[in-house]
Amino acid sequence: MSVQFLSGNEAVAHGVRLSRPRVVAAYPITPQTVVVERLAEMVEDGDLAAEFVHVESEHSALALVMGSAAMGVRTFTATSSQGLLYMAECLYYTAGGRWPIVMMNANRALALPWNIYGDQSDSLALISSGWIQSYAETAQEALDLVIQSYAIAEDLRVRTPVLVNLDGFVLTHTYEPVDVPEQEQVDAFLPSPDFPVGYPGTFNQENPQSLAITAGPGDYTVFKFKQHQDMVAAAGPIREVDERFIQHFGRGVAGLTEGYQLDDAELVIVTLGSIAGTVRTVVDELRTEGVKAGLLRLRYLRPFPTAEVLAGLFGPQRSAKVAAIGILEKDISFGHQGTVSLEVKAALYEAATQGALPPAINFVAGLGGQEIGLADIRRFFTALAEAAQGQQKPLVQFLGMEHAQ
Repeated sequence: MSVQFLSGNEAVAHGVRLSRPRVVAAYPITPQTVVVERLAEMVEDGDLAAEFVHVESEHSALALVMGSAAMGVRTFTATSSQGLLYMAECLYYTAGGRWPIVMMNANRALALPWNIYGDQSDSLALISSGWIQSYAETAQEALDLVIQSYAIAEDLRVRTPVLVNLDGFVLTHTYEPVDVPEQEQVDAFLPSPDFPVGYPGTFNQENPQSLAITAGPGDYTVFKFKQHQDMVAAAGPIREVDERFIQHFGRGVAGLTEGYQLDDAELVIVTLGSIAGTVRTVVDELRTEGVKAGLLRLRYLRPFPTAEVLAGLFGPQRSAKVAAIGILEKDISFGHQGTVSLEVKAALYEAATQGALPPAINFVAGLGGQEIGLADIRRFFTALAEAAQGQQKPLVQFLGMEHAQ
């Protein structure tokens, strides 16, 4: 391995290069552009043997790699924000076709108002599209997730596309030291980028068949039920890939969530993406002050890790009872709560039989690139402490709008 000083976007590009896709579709959109720029350079320099295709839209980018995957080769594309929404039709096609595509999304706010900065409203708007969704905290994890995603997506038990999400600008454009594996290491970890003959959902001149079929109500229900079952079951292969990655490369996180100072935490913030690092810093500060704070980071939102969330918050390994839970996210589902809050609270309902649940507050922050500082995280923990003491708190709190609600 070699340590390089890389941005999140560049880390993704190196992860893709090492994974050897045969086809890369490129339609640049801020803040994803650097990914396809670096891949273009890698193809031009001969470091990546791939067809690099300039397409005219994001919709075409995903359509092109969908067709390429159907021909039996590993593919890649990247997008962001309005581009991801423009792809929406193809997202559902790709998931229904069970093509093992890996795509990077640079999380960015949605119009209107027009805004190029980072929040997670784009990917969360498409959480039901049938794609596995992961969220990187660091550039290192971004590179690692790309490699892991190919192993997951192409597993015959999974055969589901994967969307790897990076917070726009906060992660895509900031630099950090990143361990970049040698090509031989990745080659030994991943299968061939050319799918084996007979791989489901692929065809060639020797094996012509009809794909993207039509189905009536009954068959359609059976098809979607199977798709749902396999998405739920994908949690197993994801954990297996994590564990194999740790053994092979000597780093990583085993599981769809990551806990920090959770075992005796009484006040817990559940979040995802790069903001987890800021929460972790505040947890450390509060611990020195005697506050039993903790963090539960969601690495994957699909499949949703219900079992891991409940184990982290209520599992038998805990030495203290959680008194209040905060769900911190960079989006809002208008008229209700944030999408992540709704997911977490649905999981909490499954624990309701164990007794009264602690109060859970949805903290909506970071919209349109709004800064979330250490002092803000401290205020969130303070609100949780007050809720734990029985004070009435709004179920949804917008950062900066505390006096406008």
